[in-house]
Amino acid sequence: MKKESTWALYFLLLLLTSIFLFNFVYPFDRQFLSRFAFLSSSYFAHKKSPFIGPCDYSRGHWVWDETYPHRLYDENCPFLDPGFRCHQNGRKNETFRKWRWQPDDCDIPRFNASVLLERNRNGRIVFAGDSVGRNQWESFLCMLTQGVSNLSKIYEVNGNPISKHKGYLVMRFEEYNMTVEYYRTPFLCVIGRPPLNLSNNVRRTIRLDELHWRNYFQEGGRVNMMNVKEAFRRSLQTWKSWALHNLDSRSSVFFRSFSPVHFRNGTWNDGGRCDKQTEPENDPTKLETEPYHNIFISGVVKQMQYESRKAHFLNITYLSEFRKDGHPSRFREPGTPPDAPQDCSHWCLPGVPDTWNELLYAQLLSEKFGTNKKFPERG
Repeated sequence: MKKESTWALYFLLLLLTSIFLFNFVYPFDRQFLSRFAFLSSSYFAHKKSPFIGPCDYSRGHWVWDETYPHRLYDENCPFLDPGFRCHQNGRKNETFRKWRWQPDDCDIPRFNASVLLERNRNGRIVFAGDSVGRNQWESFLCMLTQGVSNLSKIYEVNGNPISKHKGYLVMRFEEYNMTVEYYRTPFLCVIGRPPLNLSNNVRRTIRLDELHWRNYFQEGGRVNMMNVKEAFRRSLQTWKSWALHNLDSRSSVFFRSFSPVHFRNGTWNDGGRCDKQTEPENDPTKLETEPYHNIFISGVVKQMQYESRKAHFLNITYLSEFRKDGHPSRFREPGTPPDAPQDCSHWCLPGVPDTWNELLYAQLLSEKFGTNKKFPERG
């Protein structure tokens, strides 16, 4: 990776939301997590303000707001997957678009696409993760369109169609000479063939020492079964090592926390549903316990901060847990069989992932991202 193309990079690591990982949870005090997060509680603002220093944006509540600016884009945005266009797919109830996240101690600064684009001129933004990561990437693309005068100046550099494309996608914003990229890596590490002379029962391995329902985990030439929590922890260490040795020290790294699912009366492949959920949850005691992933993620963030890196924990789990109403459910893309499982893990767009990106924007403002950058004159 060339130095001149990496100095402005901020890397959004959108972590695993695979169902097999979500099932392995244990309870703990939510306040415990705040001690590992990118800001300690002693820094939290005590007075509400659009933006005065750091704030714990992850703690708050959803408020009804008819004027909430989801008008940043609509379902006609050309970068949305058909499966996320819930209204076009038959959902009549659109109240899910009018809930705004309100942090307890401050206000979220309004997302300004032009400011973000200008501050990242000549740079790269990279999302890496699974299909929920793609969900957020598409939201981010659509939010940025408001800062571009001509949508034809946004295109995939290799001419690939972005709908249902699996792999690596690079969207160029020609006016700003910048890219917003998506790298599909559901397990963080490489999934590949096992070493030779191994049992025929082992058809693939997750290589914990290399980037990119029962699985065998491989380190070097050795393959074994491993506790999934330990495998996840090791994969994070592999990614941290890669980031410390390959990313420019001026890059900003964001680890997004776990995105919750809301299947009711069954799992995703066992009749689970969420189509009756049309309002956010209003009782915090009914929320799921915090997934163990978040403790591991926040720990890795702290380790990177000790290395003087701009690493942040983008904690969206708690706020997203309330939004049982925000999934496509049975309103899936045209051509989906009527008896297909409901989608209670991805999110309708516009919708909840827009808030994740607003928090991302707020955290970038807090570190004054791009303010010392020298911009070339427009040609």
